[in-house]
This record gives sequence, C-alpha cells and structure tokens, in this order.
Amino acid sequence: MEYRFLGASGLEVSVLSFGTMTLGGEGRFAAMGNVQVEEARRLVEICIEAGVNLFDTADIYSFGKSEEVLGQALGARRKEIVLATKGFVRLEPGANKTGLSRHHIIEACEASLRRLGTDYIDLYQAHNFDSLTPLDETLRAFDDLIRAGKVRYIGCSNYGGWQLMKALAISGRLVLARYISQQINYSLLARDAEHELVPAGLDQRVGIMAWSPLQFGLLSGKFRRGQDQPSESRLNQLDAPGAVDPERLHRIVDALAGIAEERGVSVAQAALNWVTRKPGVDTVIIGARNERQLRDNLTAATWSLADEEVEKLDDVSALPLPYPYWHQQKFGGERNPPPRHVRA
Repeated sequence: MEYRFLGASGLEVSVLSFGTMTLGGEGRFAAMGNVQVEEARRLVEICIEAGVNLFDTADIYSFGKSEEVLGQALGARRKEIVLATKGFVRLEPGANKTGLSRHHIIEACEASLRRLGTDYIDLYQAHNFDSLTPLDETLRAFDDLIRAGKVRYIGCSNYGGWQLMKALAISGRLVLARYISQQINYSLLARDAEHELVPAGLDQRVGIMAWSPLQFGLLSGKFRRGQDQPSESRLNQLDAPGAVDPERLHRIVDALAGIAEERGVSVAQAALNWVTRKPGVDTVIIGARNERQLRDNLTAATWSLADEEVEKLDDVSALPLPYPYWHQQKFGGERNPPPRHVRA
C-alpha cells in the first residue's frame, strides 16, 4: 500500500481509504448496504491487513448508526488508524440542528465522538458549504476543537472553488487551522472538479479525497453496453443529480474493459487506479457491501496504469472546457499550459 501526505500536512494516509456508507443499514441507507458490527469488524481487519489506515464516515450515514458500527468494529485498533468523519446535515428537527454554525459544529462533533467511542477525531470535515453562516465563525469553531484536543485536522467536502479559496484566505488572515483536505466527487465519469477544485488543491496544497470513484457503481463493470441494468446498485437509491450520457458511459467502460482484460484485473480496479494516478489526489475512498467486493477493490493498490493507459482513459472521458478556461487556453495558451494529466 502506498502512503501519501494529506495536503500540506504531515499526516500520512493510504492511497485507498475505506468509506463506511454501507455500515448501519438505517433508513434510505439500507439499500446501499446493511453491514453490522461483526461483518464490519471483518472488513476493518481486511483493510488494515492490506495497509489501509484511513477510515471515513459521517454523522448522516445511517443517521449515526454508521459511526456507531465503525467505532465498535475498530475497537482497540482505533489508535492504529486515521479516523475521519463529517458534520453538517440535519439529524433531528429544531433550530440550530444543521449547518456550520459554532453551535451546531460543536454539538455535532461531541455527538460523533460519543457514537465513535473515541476521545478525538483525526480529521473532522465540513460535509457541505453553509452560505448562511460566516466562514470565520465556522473556522474559529473548528480551530477551537483542535485547541481542545477533540480534533486534530480539519477538511471540507463538496465546496466550490471560490468557497475553498475564501476559507483558506480567512484561515490565513486570522491565523486559524486551515483545511488540509477536500473530499470531492471524482471519477472518469465525474471530471468537473478538474476545472477549479483540482487546480485550487494543487496550488494551495489541499489534498483531494476522492469519493464515489466508481460513480455510484456505474464504473464497476456491471453496467455494460446492451445489458440490463443490475437491480442492486447505489445509483438506484441515491437519485444522483445530473444526466448520464449513456454513450459516454459505454465508451469509458469499453476502454476500461479492454485495459482490464489485458492486465487480468477487474473493470472496477482499472477505474479506481485511474483516480489514484491523477494529480492532487492523496486518497481514493472505496466502499464495499461484502468481503469479495472489498478485496477486489483493494487490489487496485497493488498495480499501476501505464501513462499511455491513463492518457487513453483521459481521451475517452474528456469533457469540454467551460469558460473562461477554453478562452485562456485558446488565446493565452503560451501562458496557460494544460495541466499535467498524471501524478508526478
């Protein structure tokens, strides 16, 4: 297992990390997975044996049950790993029960600590952007949690480019702890982040944690040209926004299948490996419903795509540049060269 520093911090994380949305099985999350403590303990052991040291959860996953199951599954091994969770989403009715106000951040953090059965969180993340709370209030609250020893690092998730940069500027101006990571949707099908979030992360040394690298299972190899859609899929439950171009999906999966067949690996492994090769990505979050799926995904860390294979997948999944980036490259290309396409 390869380890990378997360952003500009000294925290080393495995290139593959384990995401726990499949733990707990409560409410709408039951259709994504119903892993309970004993099975979760086995999955945790498999991950640790493979070298995974980062486990990511959130208070909203199974409405707190995922944190509870993960905490029990880790047990005495908790101090061996980097534990990450997130807060923002409403778990109960009433005022001050959502968002990134000082009130809710501290309350949500304390609740996560109790559910996880730990006295500190290694990486505490804002699960979304809060346009109604001043960023300095949010960042001061995070900084206070770090000073209190309840949190060691902070990160954000699902921010826009200008929102990330504004947060970093405020942290610098007020001498507060800064986000070391941004957890973003990044896959061969979801490359929008390459326009602003990836360049911002590279420029500011904010490490990328890529979520849904198989794009809700679309890149798992189960969705093939001319075949019926599988009945069991996260995509069926999440109602993810944004239309999927079937022809683009099939072109990408066809290219992945060709590479996978030549290398004797799965389509999912090839898709995961592509994300690990992209600049700015420090860890790729994988999930699993069962041991077989987990072991296959973990194997993606044991080999690496060649540069020409990365370039082939880049070409087949390419998106048009939005304004102003097409203009900068077309009319100012000498001063705005295209970004490198593989991790240095």
